[in-house]
Amino acid sequence: MAKQKPSVPKGTRDFGPEQMAKRTYILETIKDVYKKYGFQNLETPTMENLSVLTGKYGDEGDQLLFKVVNTGDYLEDVNAEDLEKGAKHMLPKISNKGLRYDLTVPFARYVVMNRGTLSFPFKRYQVQPVWRADRPQRGRYREFYQCDADVVGTDSLLCEAEILAMMGEALTNLQITDHTIKLNNRKVLTGIAEAIGENGKESELCVAIDKLDKIGVEKVNLELVEQRGFTQEAVDQLTPIYEMSGSTAERIEKMKTFLASSEVGLKGLAELEEVFNYTTKMGVPTEKVEFDVTLARGLSYYTGAIFEVKVNNANMGSISGGGRYDNLTGVFGLDGMSGVGFSFGVDRIYDVLEELDLYPSSAVETTKVMLTNFDDQGRDYSLPLLQKLRNAGISAELYPDNAKMKKQMNFANKKGIQYVVLAWEDEMAQGKFSLKNMSTGEQNMLSADEIVDLLKG
Repeated sequence: MAKQKPSVPKGTRDFGPEQMAKRTYILETIKDVYKKYGFQNLETPTMENLSVLTGKYGDEGDQLLFKVVNTGDYLEDVNAEDLEKGAKHMLPKISNKGLRYDLTVPFARYVVMNRGTLSFPFKRYQVQPVWRADRPQRGRYREFYQCDADVVGTDSLLCEAEILAMMGEALTNLQITDHTIKLNNRKVLTGIAEAIGENGKESELCVAIDKLDKIGVEKVNLELVEQRGFTQEAVDQLTPIYEMSGSTAERIEKMKTFLASSEVGLKGLAELEEVFNYTTKMGVPTEKVEFDVTLARGLSYYTGAIFEVKVNNANMGSISGGGRYDNLTGVFGLDGMSGVGFSFGVDRIYDVLEELDLYPSSAVETTKVMLTNFDDQGRDYSLPLLQKLRNAGISAELYPDNAKMKKQMNFANKKGIQYVVLAWEDEMAQGKFSLKNMSTGEQNMLSADEIVDLLKG
């Protein structure tokens, strides 16, 4: 077999033991918050039928779907007679399957298929990878994990308030304290389109405004006119929107004036006021939540509140987003099943914690203690202690080969092991061991029980 240079597909990454320890810390911290708020775990398949995925994310989203190529499976509709004739020539190059783009649409599909067994409102969290045929760059990968939490089967805006609380709590637990949770409502954006005389073009407005942070006001306005069919007069009326300032309450009052002629826009503002009222009563720090009238969220299935989280002191885009969708299940045959949810981007949070050096030492702890192995006698003497440590819940390993001291100490240092147990003739003669702290160099002769008690403390 010819030798080849190993590589991974562009936009994907390997994660070694240290990276996995950090990712596990992130995931467990977030999942603990989800479970505390009553959410149940769920998983869906990597692949979905393309009919499930297409038409849910807007034109740009559909273009980023990874489609699965058939390489050997028979067509589902090939009959037995054809199979006997060896009808492999009937295989298409592109199947009707695709890799999931997000976790929300598969969740909606799951709800419809299992509605008879679920209790509504149904609260679920889901932590799985998703795939997008996007251009890879820092913080944007083709394969990445999402941590979703959604509630379906209720219109209550208490759910939006709880999501804001969950976002804040999870970020605080991850030590990401300098963050802003941005909140808007798609009804407000619909109202803006109406107020500037572009009725029915809220989707085009959202797609363009969603790029505001990336390309700036001038290019957004240019796109609205040249690509989205807006008049220059209408676009000129957006200036107060781009320049909106003041507290959340002040911004809402300004928007009431701007949207005075739009019933749907005013309804969106009323919903925002109700959500902010709930968050205040729940004790969610209001200084972390901001009404951002330019927040759009490009996905086409949002109908109400939309969320996004920005870490203010890190060089990173949003690390979380979501919103209310009134009838996502309707496309699968179940109308009137409103839902709301959000997702944390694990890979972006990972990069933020790296940049800000926020990982606690416990997040990357490896084996706590290693037992040395200089000869067969010392190995056999140490084996009972090895199991005693593990039975006490202490991570421990015995170096597997008879080896010189330098080699074993180098191994322990490279792996970041905090303690090393040595068993020489003197130790064995006294029925004890020497315990060395690899950080301080301190070394003491102790019994097996004393070692266990010290390392458990």
